Amino acid sequence: MGKGKRYLGKKRKGNFKGKVKKNKKPHKDHETVNKKALFNRYKDKQKVEEELIKKKQMEERFLKQNVAYSDSESEEDTYEQLVSCFKDPKKSRKVIESDDEESDSDVDMNEVRKDDEATGAQEENADNKNLDSPSEDMEDEQIMVPNEEDAENDVDAEDDPFTKHFQYDLGDDLLVSLTNTPPTEKETTKSWPTLGKLTVTIPQPIQTSRKTKPKVSLLEEKIYAPVATVPNLIHQVDFNTLHIKSQIQGNIVLANKKNLVKCDLELDAIFTPLQKELFSVINNYQDLYYPERTFSNVEEIRYTYCLHVVNHMLKTRTKIIHHNAKLAKKSNAHLSEEYRDQGLVRPKVLIMVPFKDAAYRVVKTIIDLVVPKESGQVVNKNRFEEDFTGGELIMPSKNPKPEDYELLFSGNTDDTFRLGMTLTKKTLKLYTDFYSSDILIASPLGLRMIVGAEGEEDRDYDFLASIEVLVLDQADVFLMQNWDHLLHVLDHLHLQPRKTHGTDFSRVRSWAVNGWSKYYRQTLLFSSVSLPELRSVLSRKCHNYAGRAVAGGVPDAGAIQHVLVQVPQLFHRFNATDPLQAVEARFEYFIKEVLPKQRDPLMSHTLVYVPSYFDYVRLRNYFKKEDVSFVQICEYSKDAKIARARDMFFHTEAHFLLYSERVHFFRRLRVKGIRHIIFYQPPTYPHFYSEMCNLMQETNQNKYGGSECNMTVSILYCKYDMQRAAAILGASRLAKMAASDKSVHMYVTGDK
Repeated sequence: MGKGKRYLGKKRKGNFKGKVKKNKKPHKDHETVNKKALFNRYKDKQKVEEELIKKKQMEERFLKQNVAYSDSESEEDTYEQLVSCFKDPKKSRKVIESDDEESDSDVDMNEVRKDDEATGAQEENADNKNLDSPSEDMEDEQIMVPNEEDAENDVDAEDDPFTKHFQYDLGDDLLVSLTNTPPTEKETTKSWPTLGKLTVTIPQPIQTSRKTKPKVSLLEEKIYAPVATVPNLIHQVDFNTLHIKSQIQGNIVLANKKNLVKCDLELDAIFTPLQKELFSVINNYQDLYYPERTFSNVEEIRYTYCLHVVNHMLKTRTKIIHHNAKLAKKSNAHLSEEYRDQGLVRPKVLIMVPFKDAAYRVVKTIIDLVVPKESGQVVNKNRFEEDFTGGELIMPSKNPKPEDYELLFSGNTDDTFRLGMTLTKKTLKLYTDFYSSDILIASPLGLRMIVGAEGEEDRDYDFLASIEVLVLDQADVFLMQNWDHLLHVLDHLHLQPRKTHGTDFSRVRSWAVNGWSKYYRQTLLFSSVSLPELRSVLSRKCHNYAGRAVAGGVPDAGAIQHVLVQVPQLFHRFNATDPLQAVEARFEYFIKEVLPKQRDPLMSHTLVYVPSYFDYVRLRNYFKKEDVSFVQICEYSKDAKIARARDMFFHTEAHFLLYSERVHFFRRLRVKGIRHIIFYQPPTYPHFYSEMCNLMQETNQNKYGGSECNMTVSILYCKYDMQRAAAILGASRLAKMAASDKSVHMYVTGDK
């Protein structure tokens, strides 16, 4: 203290005056120190004034729009009164749809800044800090204003298919039609350049007896969901006309560049012809079944449904943020129907693919659309790269596999995976919890392990309750993996959740509360072959009130034209009254009409090709019971048993070889020594027919096992196998065979 006194004493020596000390702070020598603080205060004041002007403009615009029904807002709906009675007004409104509470924080920051500006209590060090590094809240505030304007435009865009499809409840007439079996539908057929024949089926309302309305009613006349319309082909791509969010408009062409270059198109074309036609249907929120997926158009298809999924989620998020901002300004606890914008749980999109490599490509496409070239942040990206890459199959170089096999099984072929994704303003979050996710990407097996079976304690399927867009890509591969897994998952869609999961029920759409979510779900089904199992999924598991569109028809040229071996091919038709009875009829026809002739010693080296594993087990048990000389190869056979069975069959030690279709799908074995083939059912993939027949070439034969003149191919089919037979024979041959009264038809290689 002594030193301090001496120091102060020294300072007071001379002609120093007290007045000068008090007026020293605004002295010119210190202006350089306070310049940043003064500039920052001026800058903040200017920004606050701009925000106030924008806020007034938005309030005026909102008041003008609500002038028509402002008087009726005072009259509360009976149902809303009941909901408000059970709602705690003190409880803060929790929003489950938006991961970041940016809108609420923005409003709070505006109020704080106004108070700070009025009191002038900001300090110099805080001002300097704000000038050097602008706060995140200020950045969010500047971004939220245009987002709210976009949301306002979205709300007003009544012609937006998103608004048309999800905004309104179903009317009684349309609901009765949908619940009927079969529903009342109107079918329209169109012919488009790339998709070819397009069959559009739209449910139609049933006119029921209408009750007379009372003359005086306190309730407003309710608007119901309109009847869907047939999709129109896109000729000129306009983002605003297609209602594509402005956030991704600048990324569309760059993300689609490879597909445009592959089709020899300029970048100003934006979409390929196939993408235009697919998006014309998808953007109309109708179900789509496209059975002509190939390895050449796979990227075009994947890009199209990823664009639709991202656009759907951005519209959902924008609407919720807009409503959050409006609710933050309201003091009353009552919410009108306008603010119902959520489902029972958060996940809105489910994409199912068979392998990890396919999921990897889907996520990459979404990243290119949302945050291209690191313009935003991808959380857990390194972990994703490690989990979904690697593990490729080593393809043999000596006896190469077919080209389609190498393309299908390229990349990581693991079929047990599931991934949650969350879309925010500038961030794509991976590996999020399912109940915090917007998009789910999984395999049927990966979901089956979570959904579980009845009686299991740890099962969970509540996250499937509010799926609005379901994508089934490579659905034909699901049939080769385990079809029951897919059906089990589809049966657990839109069930009543067992827990609330933090849902704010005042924000849940009324049609979701009523259990009508299945009528609003859009299903996109893509496969490389047309199969009755897939059509059954579309007709029995999909109930979209907007209808469905089925593309493709019977091919003109079948797989029979690719058979190189000169061999007679016999098509045996048996009668069946229904698909279930066809299983028994097929077995009876085989053991009574086909098998006795094939057991002749001259008919050795016979391979029995069985597509269904259940039929495979039944034939195997019958062969064992009847002491038939046979060996077997299925997808569960070990390598040693496969090698032993192939050796015995080649050297005539076994008369029959029982061969499952799934082992051929996953291994593509080149079985040698085949003289006769029996297709117990037409193959799932038509090119498997020509592959198996071409294995009968002379280079693969045992010269002591028979002659070239003694070779046959037999196919068993009924009317429920016509789609599979059409892919083998073609349209013209199938028409002649179906119109004939004969039960056996023979074709020889080279016949037209």
